[in-house]
Amino acid sequence: MSPKPRIFSAHSHTAPICTRTHQIAALILVTATFFFTRLFDQSFPPSPCYLDRHLNLHVAKTNDAGHLLWPDRGYGSHLSLKIYVYDENEIDGLKDLLYGRDGSISSNACLKGQWGSQVKIHRLLLESRFRTRKKEEADLFFVPAYVKCVRMLGGLNDKEINQTYVKVLSQMPYFRRSGGRDHIFVFPSGAGAHLFRSWATYINRSIILTPEGDRTDKKDTSAFNTWKDIIIPGNVDDGMTKTGATVFQPLPLSKRKYLANYLGRAQKKVGRLKLIELAKQYPDKLECPELQFSGPNKLGRVEYFQHLGNSKFCLAPRGESSWTLRFYESFFVECVPVILSDQVELPFQNVIDYTEISIKWPSTSIGPELLDYLASIPDEVIEQIIGRGRQVRCLWVYAPDSEPCSTMRALMWELQRKVRQFHQSAETFWLHNGSVVNRNLVEFAKWKPPMPLP
Repeated sequence: MSPKPRIFSAHSHTAPICTRTHQIAALILVTATFFFTRLFDQSFPPSPCYLDRHLNLHVAKTNDAGHLLWPDRGYGSHLSLKIYVYDENEIDGLKDLLYGRDGSISSNACLKGQWGSQVKIHRLLLESRFRTRKKEEADLFFVPAYVKCVRMLGGLNDKEINQTYVKVLSQMPYFRRSGGRDHIFVFPSGAGAHLFRSWATYINRSIILTPEGDRTDKKDTSAFNTWKDIIIPGNVDDGMTKTGATVFQPLPLSKRKYLANYLGRAQKKVGRLKLIELAKQYPDKLECPELQFSGPNKLGRVEYFQHLGNSKFCLAPRGESSWTLRFYESFFVECVPVILSDQVELPFQNVIDYTEISIKWPSTSIGPELLDYLASIPDEVIEQIIGRGRQVRCLWVYAPDSEPCSTMRALMWELQRKVRQFHQSAETFWLHNGSVVNRNLVEFAKWKPPMPLP
């Protein structure tokens, strides 16, 4: 190879000299090209694909009939699953989890308040078209229990709850077959599955329905796993979610007295205490009465919603745990929910864009800057946020899964993704002919409860 550098040129002949005239002509050509390109672009609107890629125009995707579309990926194009609901009489101890040790707690008493979702889901599944009465054909198994309510009303203590759950589980061959992977449990409060103290030993593989997500801020371990568990909405008062006239009709923004409010107890929680102090500094902007459960200052059911709906923004700080019922209630009184709970988990994020229907503000920045920010938002923007929330709030309503938009309908789609064709656990084995056996090579159909649990 020659050590001399090689010179590459497009042509061997001498290039023409660039004159002043050529430079002016080139400038005119560039200017004309730019002008005509702009004129052409302005003659045609941007394509829908471009808009969808660059602007988030919808809270959730719907079809021509306005029904919510669940994403095909991982869900399938239609609902097709079968759920077996354990009967209260078929397993010794299950009635205790429903009605207490002496059977004195009624399901109607447990239907009200934050924890009513445990009763509603059970009742709605009993009437669901996806229910099957044959265990052998079930995709999933639902274990009914009202333990949060039962515990609060004195029907069982923590030790009894733990012992009773273990007793019940030991009588379920299908739970043993899958290691609990196809069994569904509802824990409707901030404590989540921690109500069952030994949850990590017995149901750590099961599907848990709960309004609460990560609890590692309060517990050493979290009972929520985003891969298998499902966040469900809190139980909003039926008087606000029913069709037709509700117990409170939303006020026009111009007639609302306050910029923002927080209606709840302080419970010595930092964020809530900050709001109470802030309300003392700005009483004309922020309403923050500490709610009483009894006595002359207790707000009635209708009064509560009247206060909640008298502000443009409803503040939702964390309490003992991250989730708060006020977030869901705000959609029905039509104020914009402002989440002040950094670790909160929200339901059905597969189809809902929460940036379109709510605001999340750092809980570490609760102060005058929060009120200044909220005051800077024009009423027309607030109306738009409320309007988008109105489109999806049906997902917070515990109505039958036959409804095109309801919590149960969304829950069916979520559960469908949990269905498995194949089931196994540490205690299942299979042979060349496909039969499932236990450690003693006894076929599954011949397993006899109670069975030892880990």
